[in-house]
Amino acid sequence: MQANSSSADRIREKKKLFLAREQRIIDAAIELFLEESIDRITVSKIAVRAGIGKGTVYKHFLTKNEILIRIILDYEQNITTKLTDGIQRAEAGDSGAAAKSYFQARLENPKLDRLIQQLEDRLVESDDVVSQVEELHQLRRSNEDALAGLTGKLIDRGVLEDVPPHFHYLACWALAQGAIELCFNKTWNYRTDTTELMEFITNIGVTMGNKGQYHLDETSTNKKSKSK
Repeated sequence: MQANSSSADRIREKKKLFLAREQRIIDAAIELFLEESIDRITVSKIAVRAGIGKGTVYKHFLTKNEILIRIILDYEQNITTKLTDGIQRAEAGDSGAAAKSYFQARLENPKLDRLIQQLEDRLVESDDVVSQVEELHQLRRSNEDALAGLTGKLIDRGVLEDVPPHFHYLACWALAQGAIELCFNKTWNYRTDTTELMEFITNIGVTMGNKGQYHLDETSTNKKSKSK
């Protein structure tokens, strides 16, 4: 029995070391991608930054694209975890919690968020990570379904404007996307108060779409009435 226990302990320790080394590879890759052009970063450079051999990297990832998609999936999972917590708190009474969680997840590190988008653009049509890209899309669809359900409840409770639920969460996406782009816009990226600005945008996003904020202009209302 003791021998079996020792064997199990060794397996667990080996797995723990394997996962730790894998995370080291991912962290090294992110550091390099944030420093240089994606095209200039090779598996060899990643291995050197991680302090391991190139062959060892291939024990974890068969291609550079597999490293890229893993970075994207990890980032999306972080958003999902925070969003799930926010949705639970919103259903418990804190109506703005889901939006706040989403904005905080994306705006806490604009440079990384922008990198993720660049990596994803490269992988959309890559043949070697098709299943992982589908996993990413499934994760996002699951988040969208959860947001649609929550938004519908908040509309029924009179917290949010009565518009199609996807108007609300796509507006949040658009605001977050614009905030990220703002950080790198050549006209505005000289500013040194980025952290405070992201917090301000987050606070705006939390109340965006609340009941009483949306008013159709008379022209639009008249057009709708005549079309009925």
